[in-house]
Amino acid sequence: MSQHCRSLTCGPDAMDLPVRFSPKSNSWGTSNSTMMAHPESDLMEECLKEDLKFYFMNPCEKYRARHQIPWKLGLQILKIVMVTTQLVLFGLNNQLVVSFKEDNTVAFKHLFLKGYSGVDEDDYSCSVYTQEDVYESMFFIINQYHRLKNISLGMLGYEENEDDRIGLRVCKQHYKKGTVLPSNYTLNIDSEVEIDCIHLDPQVLNSENSGHWMNSSFFSLEFYRLLQVEISFNLKGIDLQTIHARELPDCYVFHNIITFDNKAHSGRIKIYFDTEANIQECKGLHVSGSSQKNTQYILMFDVFVIVSCVTSLILCTRSIVLALRLQKRFTRFFLEKYKRRVNDADRWEFINGWYILVIISDLMTITGSILKMEIKEKNLTNYDLCSILLGTSTLFAWVGVIRYLGYFQTYNVLILTMQASLPKVLRFCACAGMIYLGYTFCGWIVIGPYHEKVRYRAPSLFHQWSKYLEHKDLFSQELP
Repeated sequence: MSQHCRSLTCGPDAMDLPVRFSPKSNSWGTSNSTMMAHPESDLMEECLKEDLKFYFMNPCEKYRARHQIPWKLGLQILKIVMVTTQLVLFGLNNQLVVSFKEDNTVAFKHLFLKGYSGVDEDDYSCSVYTQEDVYESMFFIINQYHRLKNISLGMLGYEENEDDRIGLRVCKQHYKKGTVLPSNYTLNIDSEVEIDCIHLDPQVLNSENSGHWMNSSFFSLEFYRLLQVEISFNLKGIDLQTIHARELPDCYVFHNIITFDNKAHSGRIKIYFDTEANIQECKGLHVSGSSQKNTQYILMFDVFVIVSCVTSLILCTRSIVLALRLQKRFTRFFLEKYKRRVNDADRWEFINGWYILVIISDLMTITGSILKMEIKEKNLTNYDLCSILLGTSTLFAWVGVIRYLGYFQTYNVLILTMQASLPKVLRFCACAGMIYLGYTFCGWIVIGPYHEKVRYRAPSLFHQWSKYLEHKDLFSQELP
């Protein structure tokens, strides 16, 4: 019968499955008489039953029925090992990138912020309280920029700003005009904001009269009208620590902005230091030694990962296509024999969600591996995007292991329990979310004005929740 099933299921909608079970008798006469005794519809039904039974088997049962090695299972296990190794290698390299950016940010704050204690006061770095401190802090930044090559421990140099000019750009925002007399509560302010800017290039700072810019009328600040002063400049540097990890170095451009915020006019000007590090293509990069050879080995490993993921992608896509063809056969048979349509729940049983998860993981791994190779060759600098792709794909790959654990009875009970309890867990999370939102808004209006970290930072539900739970941090501040 199995041989006859193969001939009956060779149509365009037939599932490409070989003979599953050997017939009870190897005699041609017995097989021929059996075929004569069964009408064609019964034979098609038996063939469909065999295909359905084989499709819903696990790899171990398929191995016993077909006596073939489960290549797909072996490939998935091998792929998990490879993508995890790839993720670890990229993660170690990415840690060097992040640490270099963070170290430079701390170094910049110590270099350019006068009196910086080493710890940010809140979301701002430090603050000043007198006019003299404001002028000293501004001039300190300019002088430190001028002396940067002589005082900096890092490999830093001047870089052009958005105006294609090297130097500092100092801008101040203030009300157009106004008169303020606090003694008799007199106020006359034009709320229109004006912006004035000045550019100080290294040539001006190096000139014989290098200090004449301090006497410029631009730096005569009228603090009752002043909103903020912004000093921006660009620096470039080279990360040499990657050489110790046998990696090619990266070149950076640091966009630095120092802001003196006086919008509150409360007697305290907050100083914000913001820096944005962008990786640029290094020009004239020549590194001798084993770094180049190590890069080639890692690129070869990435190619091998891509090949394995492409193979896995093809096999899983083929399985889904065959499942859809089997679903079509089953639906058509059910309609012809029982005059009923198969419900959606039964139709979805043919779609293996694990295969879809593996396909998504493979696509993300392939894309992330290509990005990683381009980053390795210093053609791209999308570290964050590559981290998201490789991290998510590895997460999906490890979650896919749950499918194989379900083949064991002990784990299968646990997995079925998780599936059955998932709707109830989601309903519980929805109810807990309502309580959390109510608590958040209530806590924000009641405690928020007296809690500096919540009051001055950007509104964040998670931030408020975490800070409210940290009772030692919350109640350490004296409430009025």
